[in-house]
Amino acid sequence: PPHNLTEVVDGVIAYIQRKGDIEVSDLMQHIKAPDFPTGGIIYGYEGVKSAFETGRGRIVIRGKVRFEENNGREQIIVEEIPYMVNKANMIKQTADLVNSKKLEGISDIRDESDRNGLRIVYDLKRDAIPNIVLNKLYKFTSLQSSFSVNNIALVKGRPQLLNLKQLIQLFVAHRHEVLIRKTKYELQQAEKRAHILEGLIIALNNLDAVIELIRGSRTPEDARNGLINNFNLSEIQAKAILDLRLQKLTGLEMDKIKDEHKEIMEKIKNLQEILSNEDLRLTLLVDDLKEVKEKYSDDRRSQIEYSSSEVSIEDMIPNEEVLITISHLGYIKRTSLSEYRAQGRGGVGSKGASTREEDFVEEMIMAYNHDYMLFFTEQGKCFWLKVYEIPEGGKTAKGRAIQNIINLPKDDRVMAYINTKDLKDEEYINSHFIVMCTKKGVIKKTSLESYSRPRTNGINAITIREGDQLLEAKMTTGNSQIMMAVRSGKSIRFEEEKVRAMGRTAAGVRGIRLANEKDEVVGMICVNDTQSSVLVVSENGYGKRSAVEDYRITNRGGKGVKTINVTEKTGDLISLKNVTDDEDLMVINKSGITIRIGVDTLRIMGRATQGVKIIRLREDDSIASVAKVTKADDDIKNDKSENLENDGINVEHENE
Repeated sequence: PPHNLTEVVDGVIAYIQRKGDIEVSDLMQHIKAPDFPTGGIIYGYEGVKSAFETGRGRIVIRGKVRFEENNGREQIIVEEIPYMVNKANMIKQTADLVNSKKLEGISDIRDESDRNGLRIVYDLKRDAIPNIVLNKLYKFTSLQSSFSVNNIALVKGRPQLLNLKQLIQLFVAHRHEVLIRKTKYELQQAEKRAHILEGLIIALNNLDAVIELIRGSRTPEDARNGLINNFNLSEIQAKAILDLRLQKLTGLEMDKIKDEHKEIMEKIKNLQEILSNEDLRLTLLVDDLKEVKEKYSDDRRSQIEYSSSEVSIEDMIPNEEVLITISHLGYIKRTSLSEYRAQGRGGVGSKGASTREEDFVEEMIMAYNHDYMLFFTEQGKCFWLKVYEIPEGGKTAKGRAIQNIINLPKDDRVMAYINTKDLKDEEYINSHFIVMCTKKGVIKKTSLESYSRPRTNGINAITIREGDQLLEAKMTTGNSQIMMAVRSGKSIRFEEEKVRAMGRTAAGVRGIRLANEKDEVVGMICVNDTQSSVLVVSENGYGKRSAVEDYRITNRGGKGVKTINVTEKTGDLISLKNVTDDEDLMVINKSGITIRIGVDTLRIMGRATQGVKIIRLREDDSIASVAKVTKADDDIKNDKSENLENDGINVEHENE
């Protein structure tokens, strides 16, 4: 396709000045798009981008139109038509469609073009809507056409598909070669002339002897041979002396010969410098291009109009910080931080009387709109969402069920959530890892890079063996310590580096050895510092906190050490969390009762003790799960405790 000379020159100059170290996207800052002599509108940029990046593309061109009103009727005025479209054929095509009733809303078509420019008038019927008629004209007639780009050129005799950078690269290489050949030719001619002038100067300096030799010679050949032998001249120089006209022997003409020789020697020096200095040659190419631009530049004729499908939603959404809240029952929402700053922190959720349908906020994650959220499911799949794709909701809104916004199978559920930065940042994705564990004690580490290519239907993050389920997934930097705990009351602590990074489809390696077939992992934590403490809770309401340092570091795959003294009184271990005093616990009973307890109410105890009773359970009731949440305000906690006491449930402290 033809291009605007000004833009092309600017692009070529940018390429030369950066010595070829420039990307197609940078060249497109100068060369915006093709520029057609008939003007029109380039509709959509994807075709242009494809043509520039790959050498192939389909550029959609529309005629330039405007609306007018005449005697109460709307008119569509066409002022420019697409490149290579025949005006008469287009009018005939449109008239045929109107006559066959395939194109409605047009009452008359007139060609009012004259020497001042093109003008095609479509008179519309009174009930016609101009925009609808115009869209039909674009759809059914050549008022909208396409220009297929196929940049195949012969490069050194072989056909090759070229993108924008390659076209400019080959053009610059050609111009460079032409400049070298031109300079060599000029140097050759200058040296020939200098050689002759040097002979003439020798003759002028020995004028009397030369004249005498010529007068004494019988033939021109004798004179030429005499000059060659007596004055050490070449045959060319001798012939030039013999051809010299007598008027050149005047003083003024002799000075001119000497001046010309001086100029020609300076020119030879400059030409030799051009041949030896590539930077100077490139500067000359740029100067030539600027001269062409100054002489022939003109304004762009074809306008560029981006189609609505090409406007990225991400470009329209500011990358501001938001709060993502995920509830225990799997409801998710995104809330602007400004709402929290304006109104203070939200509540802890409501409690149902004795039903499983009660819910509360289990995860609160700070993120930016352009970040990614990774969702890991029980069956080992990973799904992606851009943070801005998570439905927005107010502070008190419920949010939307996760299975309604990702393609989650009916028999699967999300077990872990991870927030990451842009997955195109190679340094970031190559320095972070996802560590996963299953209920059967398998642990697996995979580079975050493996999850950097999102797919709508998700990907396999880990191969789950029969009878197993994914339990946890955490993001690490490769330098953490891993802790895993099992129902039988044992816990293991080992360095993350003991687990090598594997591919997505790998099944993982053994993290902890189970005591028996009924045993299973209840939790995994990644410890990055020893300031947090380890919380364990058993199913009969007993729990305690222990220091991380109480658990010695061992190799992975062992049985671990006792983390709680499991007895018939305590019941099996059901939860392992790393907590701080600034957090609360939400304890959910199988009967549906939810209780909130401050972590700071539990003192740190030895790892081998059975702990203290943190809640009193009704007969035949037990704890279903434990979640840690952000600490609530005191007045909210007091209200919660009061409600619980009214329901006959007491929150006990460790000294009870």
